Amino acid sequence: METLAELLDGVARGRLPEADGGVTLLPQPSDRDLGVMAFTGHSVVFADLDPLWVRGYLQEADVAAPMNPPFLRALERKTGRRVDGIDVLALAQPLDEDAGADVVEITGQAHPRVARSHRYRDDVRVWGCASGILVLGRGVAGRLEVAVEVAPERRGRGVGRSLALAARRLAKEPLWAQVAPGNAASLRAFLAAGYTPVGSEALLPPE
Repeated sequence: METLAELLDGVARGRLPEADGGVTLLPQPSDRDLGVMAFTGHSVVFADLDPLWVRGYLQEADVAAPMNPPFLRALERKTGRRVDGIDVLALAQPLDEDAGADVVEITGQAHPRVARSHRYRDDVRVWGCASGILVLGRGVAGRLEVAVEVAPERRGRGVGRSLALAARRLAKEPLWAQVAPGNAASLRAFLAAGYTPVGSEALLPPE
């Protein structure tokens, strides 16, 4: 059986799960990382649960079932955790050339975006500029994840795109972004910076 890290490495290399309408069940890569991913025509549940229990809720041939409220609510009850939103999962490759905002690494950052990152990620590092911040850290299954925050007075001026590009310049490996579908401005910024949507994701972090 492959691990979630191996599956994600394959996605980063362009090998997405086969669109066969199926569901792959994988162990949690850590106590923190529990959830569901949906790719085109295939879903992945990573949770240390009895496969028979999971299959019992997904027995119908419904490719959308793993991301729909009935299963996610059952997962919440079973694990004692709560779904913390459903995000678009986007991916980008690192850039060799200079691109994006001129950012400087900072420490001691008390910004809410940084505090949130520590809940989901390890090895968190922060860069900032006058217009916003970007955060890199090791998230689900050790993948490198990015989050950006634009200063309110600088929104609508392309800063989000520049920060997302700067993250690709800083990264030395494939870079993952989780974006709430309703956050259209952020989604546009990541798309403009060359990130490609590859699926969706629902995480159930520890309380």
